[in-house]
Amino acid sequence: MIKFFKHLFTGADNQTWDIGRILWAKMCLVYCSVSMWHTYHTGAFDSQSWAIGAGTILAAGGGSLALKAKTEPQNVDSINKSSNS
Repeated sequence: MIKFFKHLFTGADNQTWDIGRILWAKMCLVYCSVSMWHTYHTGAFDSQSWAIGAGTILAAGGGSLALKAKTEPQNVDSINKSSNS
């Protein structure tokens, strides 16, 4: 399980922790938690508004990963293969 989370929250080299991925996951968890809390206390749930908000969070996280893709550390194996060619 630890290996799963390490691959999920690290960059391309699987060694460097990626703060963007960690914050993205945290925002998703907070969004779901606050939504459940609100639904429990008010009894009201608007699925369309919830889906729009969830889609916005997912799109923003994907966009942030795409913007910083060039700055991620490279995998050592891929660097060695390209330099040996």
